[in-house]
Amino acid sequence: MHKIVLAITGASGSIYAKLLIEKLLTIKDQWQDVGVVMTDNAKQVWETELGNASYSQYPVSFYSTKDFTAPFASGSGRYNTMIIAPCSMGTLGRIASGVSSDLISRAADVVLKERRKLICVVRDTPYNLIHIRNMETVTLAGGIICPATPSFYSRPATIEEAVATVTDRVLDLAGLDISTYRWGNEK
Repeated sequence: MHKIVLAITGASGSIYAKLLIEKLLTIKDQWQDVGVVMTDNAKQVWETELGNASYSQYPVSFYSTKDFTAPFASGSGRYNTMIIAPCSMGTLGRIASGVSSDLISRAADVVLKERRKLICVVRDTPYNLIHIRNMETVTLAGGIICPATPSFYSRPATIEEAVATVTDRVLDLAGLDISTYRWGNEK
């Protein structure tokens, strides 16, 4: 059973977090806990992009970015996967630098030191050299950089279907068994 941390930062792309939570709720038999950490900027971006505050209505555990008593703030909590979606470049930079100034960067530090899965769904574009070097640093430390870049071979017809090409890939990377479009299979 997976124990998953989902961090939502203030980068544009709240729909990625929304669809991840909704998909995780459809596969509840595969996880023991999902803890969500959301920055204040992420809440503002969600409300701007999605037009609501529905993030607070999902039946998952929410934690403040200042709550260092959260179970995933320590390796002994045994959370095996952390997904940051969307992952701002500021968050990525703090992780790459080893700065644990909030629960998100602390949890990422814990996941990396315990050699567990960290998946950063970076959304900014274009990248500058600092972004690229931070992605390299996190990758060398064992993290996975999964840009929020939709694929189109499944012929998505809606924004949600295009976003799902990324979120489904993230859930695959996390080791969860999901039903999704697979290359070489008919849709």
